[in-house]
Amino acid sequence: MADSTEYSMNMLDGAVPGTTGVSKETHQLSAMVRDLNFSLVDRLESYEDIINLEVGDTSFTRARNLEREHGIRQVYLKFEGNNPTGTQKDRIAFSQCHDALRRGFETITVASCGNFGAAMALASKLAGIRCIIYIPENYHTNRINEMERHGAEVIRYAGSYEDSVRFSVTQAIENEWYDANPGGANTPLQLMSYAEIANEIYDVLRDAPKIIAVPVSNGTLLAGVFRGFVNLHKRGKTSRIPKMIAASSSHKNPIIYSFNHNFESCVDLTPEKIKETRINEPLINWHSFDGDEALYAIRESGGMAFNISDEKMLRVSRQLKEKEGLHVLPAASSGLSALLEMHQKDEFESDRYVVIITGKK
Repeated sequence: MADSTEYSMNMLDGAVPGTTGVSKETHQLSAMVRDLNFSLVDRLESYEDIINLEVGDTSFTRARNLEREHGIRQVYLKFEGNNPTGTQKDRIAFSQCHDALRRGFETITVASCGNFGAAMALASKLAGIRCIIYIPENYHTNRINEMERHGAEVIRYAGSYEDSVRFSVTQAIENEWYDANPGGANTPLQLMSYAEIANEIYDVLRDAPKIIAVPVSNGTLLAGVFRGFVNLHKRGKTSRIPKMIAASSSHKNPIIYSFNHNFESCVDLTPEKIKETRINEPLINWHSFDGDEALYAIRESGGMAFNISDEKMLRVSRQLKEKEGLHVLPAASSGLSALLEMHQKDEFESDRYVVIITGKK
């Protein structure tokens, strides 16, 4: 995220969790996880049961009304808003809390501007692990109350999101906390968590789609889904690997910029030129922590990268509500915006096309 010292933002575009929260069974399992009288093996098994109950297996439906509207066959929507805090971030938050529990950590830390912090707060609460979340001081998100309600300690930090990540990492090292921040040693675990999305898509289609369109910020989600389909293809489960389509806010994401300028590695953008809005914030960075992984996935799959305007994201999110009954974050619709733009330029043949919708409104 860009340095936001110039002004405060009223971030009202964070995903909103369902009113029902987690199930009664999950609370019962959480009590077992937090009870030190049980063995670590039993506590881990109970936490794994929580993950199986609450995370993943999100809805995967064919968007027939959008197909009719735009003349495409067949478009499928993978809606990550079904996760307990309303975004795909629950997948990595719960995986990392499981890892922290297994390794005996009592405290976990992460920097966030909203969605990841909310996911980590809930996952940590259910694991009985202290959670410390650093948020850039000039960001105002309605998810802070949610984090605190789950018992997380929210600390304002002067500077940008990237500054907050670096400070969180430093604090983890100095205090021997579990570092859950993106990039570095955490990338393999996070990629593996997102690879499960590929398995869930395969469970329904029994093959890989021709294209998968994904909103990108740090690039971990896109890289993880690609990794999942590579593994399925190597195992002989699929006949192909889908083309990975990356979509993000216009000229405000290093992955999109680097791909479209044919750079070998993901280059940083100039922080001062990155401006957040209430629409684009979940997507923008001046530095993408898993940018190289995402670039590799786009190139190896023969994919493409698209800049999507706030106006287009808003328009497509409204279409999702009107045509398919999905209330999604505008930023979460950027992948669909890219897919529709591709079809408009060069009409698709009849095949299977998948769009990841990353969060509900």
